[in-house]
Amino acid sequence: MANKHLQPQAVILSATRDGEKLCAAGGRISTQPGDAIDIWNHSQDVEKNRLLIQKVTRSGHTSVVEHVCFHIAFQNVSVMVEQFMIEFRLASFTVKSRRYVDFSTAGYYLPEGLAEREREAYTAHMEALFADYQYLIEHDVPKEDARFVLPYCFCSNFYCTLNGRELLHVLQAMLYGRGSKFPELAALGRQLLEQAQQIAPGVFDSIKQEPTPDALDFTDMPGVTPDAAVLPQSRPFVELLAATPQAAECVARTALIQAFQLPREEINRITASASARREILRRVTGCTRPRPLENTSFTFRLNGVSLPCITHIVRHRMQSVMIPDFTKADRTQKIIPPSVRQSPDCLARYEAAFHRNAALYQQLRGILEEETLVYFLLSGNTLDVVTTMNARELLLFLRLRTCNRAQWEIRLYADEMLRLLREKEPELFEAFGPSCYVTGKCPEGRLSCGKMEAVCEKYRPDQQA
Repeated sequence: MANKHLQPQAVILSATRDGEKLCAAGGRISTQPGDAIDIWNHSQDVEKNRLLIQKVTRSGHTSVVEHVCFHIAFQNVSVMVEQFMIEFRLASFTVKSRRYVDFSTAGYYLPEGLAEREREAYTAHMEALFADYQYLIEHDVPKEDARFVLPYCFCSNFYCTLNGRELLHVLQAMLYGRGSKFPELAALGRQLLEQAQQIAPGVFDSIKQEPTPDALDFTDMPGVTPDAAVLPQSRPFVELLAATPQAAECVARTALIQAFQLPREEINRITASASARREILRRVTGCTRPRPLENTSFTFRLNGVSLPCITHIVRHRMQSVMIPDFTKADRTQKIIPPSVRQSPDCLARYEAAFHRNAALYQQLRGILEEETLVYFLLSGNTLDVVTTMNARELLLFLRLRTCNRAQWEIRLYADEMLRLLREKEPELFEAFGPSCYVTGKCPEGRLSCGKMEAVCEKYRPDQQA
């Protein structure tokens, strides 16, 4: 079979030239006389720089190490690693797309230390799931839907760029925090730390080698019974949990303060007019720097989100998003794409894959650690996610995710989020929607759906009501 066990690697491809000199100069500039170039010229001693950086970072002033950047290739790591990494919001990622690339021969991660019987069961099960994936593709199920049967050990490849401070954060989590319980993540952390210490010893020799408790734990709290059985059979797939009161008026007021420094009485007079508020909001949402939108925030619970859809959500960096621990995921909760439902044979194959996977998971519980069983998650399994975005980030999120080019699942969530926002704050969100609706032109070029007029009509507020 074409699938194979592959060894995960994390390789630092390049880093900022003279990175430690920059960090040391940054440590000196706030306390020493001289201009920026003078201080740079006096920051050429490698050993003095190393000692200064260690002194500054050990005192907690880690902002100076933001001046060195690292470009990392993650090669043939499990997609679980990708999900772990992409939650670090001060990093940039480019990932091989499962929407467009055939992953039939991608390979998968084999955890170390499995007994022979468990190793054979693991390998046979994973190869059967890859065969299910290939079957669905051969029967005209789109790759973006067939991927839901892929297990979370399948290999991902991606690039990541981040500064030294964020890399310290990542390494701390991999080696001593929530990632340390996963052998694959811990091994990748050791690879990265060894390379980083060669490049910038002053930055990374002082990493704190101590446990970092970074996970919520309510298991011993009276009255808290985390039991999947209590989930309601029917629940909304999007819930608006919290919102800035009178958000439209808040945006209008802050826009007037920013533009004119008007006193409160004059702002009250202007914003008392609905037509004036609407015109102010139109100008704010239409400009290239709509900062007043950042003064409002909205918190959503997104229920039953597939694991690939979570990736779409967390790609938006300016948000506070909470992803549950994958070791606690319910293997019986899954998404079934419309393209699979259209074929009885594909649906039967799809359902059988999830049933087989859930059964084997139950069989191996207590035999294998949950940190190993996480690789038995299928991409179509679901979790509930909470996210808080300000209105400026929602403007970008909805422009991208309500577009016809967006993946169908994230588009469903985005459409429902917009509906709830317009229900809560019609004045503010009537101008929100896909890019063609917001700007009057399609940004997709030759990939355009060609239905701009119909799309704009769909997102008119009176059509969404």
